[in-house]
Amino acid sequence: MTRRRFPWLSYLVVVTGAVLTVVPFLDMVMTSFKGPGEAGTLPYRFLPEAFDLSNYRAAIEQLDLPVLFRNSVVATAVITCSVLLTSSLAGYALAKLRFPGRDFVFRLVLVTMMFPPFLFFVPRFLILVHWPLAGGNDLFGRGGAGLTVGIVALTVPFLVNGFGIFLMRQFMVAVPDEVLEAARIDGAGEFTVWWRIVVPQTGPVLVTLGLLTFVDAWNEYIWALLVSTANPDVMTLPVGIQLLQDHVDPARTMPVVMAGLVLSILPVLLLFLLLQKHYIRGVMLSGLK
Repeated sequence: MTRRRFPWLSYLVVVTGAVLTVVPFLDMVMTSFKGPGEAGTLPYRFLPEAFDLSNYRAAIEQLDLPVLFRNSVVATAVITCSVLLTSSLAGYALAKLRFPGRDFVFRLVLVTMMFPPFLFFVPRFLILVHWPLAGGNDLFGRGGAGLTVGIVALTVPFLVNGFGIFLMRQFMVAVPDEVLEAARIDGAGEFTVWWRIVVPQTGPVLVTLGLLTFVDAWNEYIWALLVSTANPDVMTLPVGIQLLQDHVDPARTMPVVMAGLVLSILPVLLLFLLLQKHYIRGVMLSGLK
């Protein structure tokens, strides 16, 4: 009734939300083109006096961009693929297979979602440091650096995601059991049923989960900082951008940092634009299920 009487109110809310979302992003882009001393001055100027590309050159030079970009891409790709695979398989098992303790296992998955991830960063790091027979360690995990010597340290704690398992399980519950039983009667194994029947029906939800996982892994900072402290060779883009503040002229710190942020956001933005339709459809289907 309110929407019919005051249609302008809905438009006002949408426009206000869009402005609050877009303006900080545009301000970041404009700041990345500002010259020395322009950022942070009063009165505030939204547009730069002259579009200065030197901030991007400084960011690329200081960041060692190819190495940081490679580390971020490899870690993010491995995490995303692993989460999609494990979430889909575990979700199928919890939704369509009958075995003792299934409900208990599902409750354990839900419990993992109730704790902030950073609470487990130090225990996970110690586990990687003392990983047996890796990085110079003996059978008892002593004497070396364990798994922290390689890029694998960025991926191991995030290969399985409780939210991903929960999301896939909730969606797969709605897949008709009759279709799966018909495939089993025809001689299809569980892996074939999962791959040929269930996965194609969960495509939009997999895209949604993939995008969410990609963004989280790409922007991960605390764990990447902890790992790169032990091994600077595995530093990622978010950590490198934060360190820019210590290596550039103070008068240009903010514009150069913003230039680094723009470079870091571009892959996520492009991926979202390419998969936007599938992402929106996946969100709608997840809500309906």
